[in-house]
Amino acid sequence: MSAGRPSPIGATFDGEGVNFAVFSEHAERVELCLFDHDGWIEIARIPLMERDGDVWHIYISGLTPGTTYGYRVHGPYDPENGHRFNPNKLLLDPYAKRIIGEVAWNDAVMGYSIGAKTADLSFDRRDSAAYVPRSVVVDPSFEWGKDAPPEISSSETLIYEAHVKGMTAEFPGLRRAQRGRFLGMSSEPVLEHLNKLGVTTVQLLPVHAFLDDKFLVDANLSNYWGYQSIGFFAPEPRYMDQAGIWEFQAMVRRFHAAGIEVILDVVYNHSGEGNHLGPTLCFRGLDNKSYYRLEGDGRYYINDTGTGNTLNVRHPMVLRMIMDSLRYWVEVMHVDGFRFDLATVLGREEEGFNRNGGFLDALGQDPVLSRVKLIAEPWDLGPGGYQLGNWPHPFLEYNDKFRDGIRKFWRGDDGLTGKLGRCLTGSADTFDHSGRAATSSINFITCHDGMTLRDVVSYSRKNNHANGENNRDGTDANWSDNMGVEGPTDDPEINAARAQRQRNLIATGFLSQGTPMLLAGDEIGNTQMGNNNTFGQDNPLGWVNWADADDELLAFVRKLACLRREHKVLRQTRFLHSRPRSADGKPDVFWRLPDGAAPTREEWEDPKTKTIGVELRTSSTTPYYAASDDVIFLVFNNGADQDVVLPPCVPHKTWERILNTAAPDEGPYCVMGDTVPVQAHSVSVFTLTAIT
Repeated sequence: MSAGRPSPIGATFDGEGVNFAVFSEHAERVELCLFDHDGWIEIARIPLMERDGDVWHIYISGLTPGTTYGYRVHGPYDPENGHRFNPNKLLLDPYAKRIIGEVAWNDAVMGYSIGAKTADLSFDRRDSAAYVPRSVVVDPSFEWGKDAPPEISSSETLIYEAHVKGMTAEFPGLRRAQRGRFLGMSSEPVLEHLNKLGVTTVQLLPVHAFLDDKFLVDANLSNYWGYQSIGFFAPEPRYMDQAGIWEFQAMVRRFHAAGIEVILDVVYNHSGEGNHLGPTLCFRGLDNKSYYRLEGDGRYYINDTGTGNTLNVRHPMVLRMIMDSLRYWVEVMHVDGFRFDLATVLGREEEGFNRNGGFLDALGQDPVLSRVKLIAEPWDLGPGGYQLGNWPHPFLEYNDKFRDGIRKFWRGDDGLTGKLGRCLTGSADTFDHSGRAATSSINFITCHDGMTLRDVVSYSRKNNHANGENNRDGTDANWSDNMGVEGPTDDPEINAARAQRQRNLIATGFLSQGTPMLLAGDEIGNTQMGNNNTFGQDNPLGWVNWADADDELLAFVRKLACLRREHKVLRQTRFLHSRPRSADGKPDVFWRLPDGAAPTREEWEDPKTKTIGVELRTSSTTPYYAASDDVIFLVFNNGADQDVVLPPCVPHKTWERILNTAAPDEGPYCVMGDTVPVQAHSVSVFTLTAIT
């Protein structure tokens, strides 16, 4: 043993031994615990005698990857002043690159005595080692070969949100060892499916090591979604067949070889340790007052996340941990970007949300992280938590107003045509500022949190009884419609109407300016039986049901994705504002009522206006060298059958309908004359084609 060094933080193997470094500002003593080959019998407890600032460290030669370890930290147990040190509790290394074992919900995992009159002010002396996970030393080197990030431009991006287990548990053609695993997620059958869909970017629900909440275990459920992170550097063990981080790396390499990016949904706003009555597993026992935001003197936690605690991103060492974690996943694991859960937490300073705050400034200047895709879920439960549109370049943002507005329009709500128009042009009223691109809006109709696409057209109310909370959990604001019967039905007319509305919803998402996102399974009509909160349903209810795939819907989505790829005018980075173009003096966007006239302000807001057409060209601000002569005319009709006047044609060209959601199998055909019949409750796409 020798002094070692304070950097890098974590357990680092150098070929001859391991350097251990861990942060704790308020600790009085830190002990490194080493375990036997199986990882369960403690064989050594070594005090870290060196302290450089607030980083404790030691070097031990002869240790190799596979060494299992943890920490015990001594210091004041004074919850009323924010300190919860308890050396009887074995702690994970916050920088652990691999974690083994699960939390067994024994009372010993608590730093206080369960049942004591003083609750968390009491002190528990039982050893928790038999009931908590372990940290493992790894060698993260991997043979990447010629792997390179696909670097998909924002205008070409099609995001596919998927859950590793939910995507692969029942996917046809996979071996048993691949199901629910990283290697199954990147298997040839899955890659073939994604490539045929035109997916450029897979966004994975949390894969950082997480725990199963006690209330879920007691209900015979589990933390399916994974939003209870306990290790920000370690892949979740349940997604690895052979418990090696190389499995995650191999998955990324396979995705890249198929031309697909990998984005991680990351949860740096809180940890899985819960509120003041939660377990002591890692951060709480290492330095509660540094890692968490506390109320007043410190006994209780600020809960801007709704999970019991909030990480203290304003602390420089907590910020460093998050930045180190992000860089690790880019540099060592080769991921291509991140979606930040409840991201407003990360941008909240003393005065409130600040788009120039510490974390966001750190991201913006970082030479590694500033070049990857960054996506914000732009809200949390704290004060001033809703920040849609306020994130700095180059962030993309989940646009819940798009989701709600499009659902309401196709449900038939009155007065939504103006909202539809704003959505179709990239929600410029929200995002067109500070040099942001028209791709800043993530246009989604559904995501993991809520109903699936099929359920949006099949249920008027949530059906969350399987969650065991008397249907109280999950939002009631679904803006859904059962179209006559709640849930499944054999009525052919209702099923046909549901199928068409699904096509309308997904077409609107793909035909709008912005960045489209597709929820895994929506392309095949997957249902969760109306459950809009399957966070604990690691079972067929939460998984994608590939056996009952709607092949007709799948074919339509593939066709739609191909159409979007072939027409740049549908995926521009410059906003459209009906301004004349220098090339021909024509406006870049022109709105039309069915009679061909431009709508007045009153007609935009009139509840009777159910049909709108929009003629799209290259933005007036697009440089001449990037301009295109492509023209698209879209018609959104949520009213009855009617004739629509087409825009004037240029000489020697005519309008060709290339997509009709009312007749999805219909091939392209040229329109003869100045008008075209448009079916009720449908979307049509027209392009100009040369007359032959």
